[in-house]
Amino acid sequence: MSQQTKPRWTAMRTKESRLIEKVLRHAFPNTDAYRYNSASIRVRVVDSRFDGKSAEKRDEMIEPHLRKLPKNVQAEIINLLTLSPSELADSKSPPANAEFEDPSNSML
Repeated sequence: MSQQTKPRWTAMRTKESRLIEKVLRHAFPNTDAYRYNSASIRVRVVDSRFDGKSAEKRDEMIEPHLRKLPKNVQAEIINLLTLSPSELADSKSPPANAEFEDPSNSML
């Protein structure tokens, strides 16, 4: 029997990243967030409603929910990935998703 290990980023969750997840999951259940370093938080939202939509349209869908967060938390979101399930499953998934999954070491 093999044991699955959790991705390293799951240990990088903070009070702020959990707040982001809580707020966004009301509209986008498949949301993950973690603190990459002292100055930035990464967020990934996967939703079928993004399929075929431009990055601008996806941002328009997310923005009203982000505005519910405290301003200081909003300001720390440096990387926001909005992916459809098919993009996530694609073997040519965006490089930013690979970085989300396996974060490089921060210089901070």
